[in-house]
Amino acid sequence: MSHVIAKFTKSFYSLAGLLVVALSAPALAAVQTPDSIPGTTVVTAEKAKAMVESGVLIVDTRVANEYVEQHIKGAVNVPYKEKSAKDVKFDAKQDSFDLSKLPADKSTPVIFYCNAGECWKSYKSSVLAVRAGYKKIHWLRGGIPEWKAKGFPVE
Repeated sequence: MSHVIAKFTKSFYSLAGLLVVALSAPALAAVQTPDSIPGTTVVTAEKAKAMVESGVLIVDTRVANEYVEQHIKGAVNVPYKEKSAKDVKFDAKQDSFDLSKLPADKSTPVIFYCNAGECWKSYKSSVLAVRAGYKKIHWLRGGIPEWKAKGFPVE
């Protein structure tokens, strides 16, 4: 009889463990950025390319080693150092982003990008720029993956 109880107990705990993993899986899944940001304009790679060709500043918000490895041709690196949650209600005080590296004239158009999808650095940079009073913030939501998929130049 104790053998049956032991087998049942083991099965019960195995099932309970699987249930815990299954229920927490959505919380562990990578969170995608929202489709838009109030106060910004989401741009496609085609639109961003045309803007860059006309002289608009494009900012790579990824960390320096990612930028050095490969970036959109002509982009400047202003890394967003992220410790806050990947959430629209992120706590910017936990993060580091040097707004002083952006143009002093807050009506200057700026495009932000990162790795897209699960990468929130350009999202958060755009939000902070808008909060700081920048009026023409553009977000390349598809980031460098969309840019490269179109065959546009990287360096």
